[in-house]
Amino acid sequence: MALHFVNGIPARLSMWQRVRAYAVPPSMIETCAARRAVGDWAGACAAARVDVDLDLSAVRRRHGTLLARRVRADLRRLSPDLLRWHLPRVAPDGLLRPGLTVRLVRYGSVQLVVRTPPARADAGQRLSLALWEPGAGQPLPHHPHPHPERRFRLDLHRHLWDADHGHELAARAAADWATEGELLLRADGLGPRGLFVVRTGARGRTVVELVAPDDSHVPVCRPVRAPLAPQEAAALPVLPEAAVRVPPDLELLRAGLVTGGGLHPVVAAALAGHADHPARDRSGAQAADPHRVPCRGEVHRIALRGGVLTAVDHPPDQLRREELLMALGGPGLPCLRAIDAVHRSPEALPAVRERLLHGDAVGALAVVEGLLGPGAVLRDGPLKEELESAAAGRVGHGLFRARLDDVPAHHADPSARRGKLDRRTRTRPRVALTV
Repeated sequence: MALHFVNGIPARLSMWQRVRAYAVPPSMIETCAARRAVGDWAGACAAARVDVDLDLSAVRRRHGTLLARRVRADLRRLSPDLLRWHLPRVAPDGLLRPGLTVRLVRYGSVQLVVRTPPARADAGQRLSLALWEPGAGQPLPHHPHPHPERRFRLDLHRHLWDADHGHELAARAAADWATEGELLLRADGLGPRGLFVVRTGARGRTVVELVAPDDSHVPVCRPVRAPLAPQEAAALPVLPEAAVRVPPDLELLRAGLVTGGGLHPVVAAALAGHADHPARDRSGAQAADPHRVPCRGEVHRIALRGGVLTAVDHPPDQLRREELLMALGGPGLPCLRAIDAVHRSPEALPAVRERLLHGDAVGALAVVEGLLGPGAVLRDGPLKEELESAAAGRVGHGLFRARLDDVPAHHADPSARRGKLDRRTRTRPRVALTV
């Protein structure tokens, strides 16, 4: 049974609802699945907007054939769209957490990692895939956090990026801290019992101990009685965020804010028993054709004709006269004013703006063409400015990738981070038209 919110949908769930609608479009999921089915992991990465910064030939020369084969096997198992689906995001817009290095697999000292760009270069929401090795001469001065982040590691949660393990999502979501803590300690080579840190809030940290009378008893967690010195606590393993939080998809299902058809297919299959909702189409609603507009006491139609949005209930000569009148500052027909508003105002195209924000240029342009027609020429105004600025944002990301932006990570101006969404004016920061 779906929840009913007295004071409206909580902001956090509203954010995740938008993320699930726009951040990983169905076209990306379908293309990635098709590429993976034929063993084309690089093509799947390209479809998911993941830049591959590793060379398997170089891995073979440096580390040997065995490691190169292991890395290739994991790359073939990688579902980059599923990885994008589960990566950490930040409020208010649900963009990928910037400047993050996330461990996917550990091969001894060598690690397969995925990185998000810093906020100054996150237009297009692209990811990069690389190998990281301590002390291997990889300073990466252009990235604020090139070392793997302990809090956001995914090597213990393969089901969040490997579709073959996706069915484990429900069981792992129901696991307790003791179970996850034991996995953490064993993975770090510390044995089945010991101390680890749990993040309890924005700044809260709790040190807990995993204990059991003997190996035949179920381990339990208990808080450490005596406080540890800061340096001791800092050296302890950190329980990953994926083990601490409830999956947002599960929350959305329980709240009735999304259906199985609105989830990634792997996630929907894993959580099939957690909500009895009919599937819905994730392809995105297109504008109806024709539109209906009150005009001079009648209801007129605005529809696509010849690839352009047109007032079909007015003769061409009248439209030419009225367009000239509008160009001279006159009021113009209501039908023409409605067409002009659709061309100029991003307020009328929220789906376009959400898609641009998350880097889905193909989806954004499809919605624009569905509304205005493929033959439309955008007029000056907020919508045109938004699209132009979005395209320009791609240049900034390209400069970052080429290490030509001349902004050292530790000198980056915090004020240059993306602006907050103004819910009153609906202004958005500039994002890139990236495919």
